[in-house]
Amino acid sequence: MSQIYALFFLEKKMATNKIQDGKIIAVVAAGAVVSGQLIAVGKLVGVALNSAEAGETYQLDTEGVYEVPKTSSVVFAQGDAAFDKGDGSVNATDTNALAGHVAVAAGNGVATVKIRLQSGA
Repeated sequence: MSQIYALFFLEKKMATNKIQDGKIIAVVAAGAVVSGQLIAVGKLVGVALNSAEAGETYQLDTEGVYEVPKTSSVVFAQGDAAFDKGDGSVNATDTNALAGHVAVAAGNGVATVKIRLQSGA
């Protein structure tokens, strides 16, 4: 009987203002967006799940591990911070939003790197 009461009590105390889990965010494209493109919206960084033209809505995934373009001369070790360059790629310079952390090391001359997204940091 006490377990039933406890469940009832918890149900009454749960937040009612949650909209979604926040992993995927609907964003209105400022310009053309290509599915798979790394995009920063302010400090919110993610990967577009669908293509869109300016003014259209696309879905931005803000979690997970993605392979994205990088500055080919930059060497990344596993765990290094990767920063958005504003052109769909990442580098090691922290002048822009943190895109995430390197999941798999990537050396000089390599065009892509696998990063774990860390949006809003």
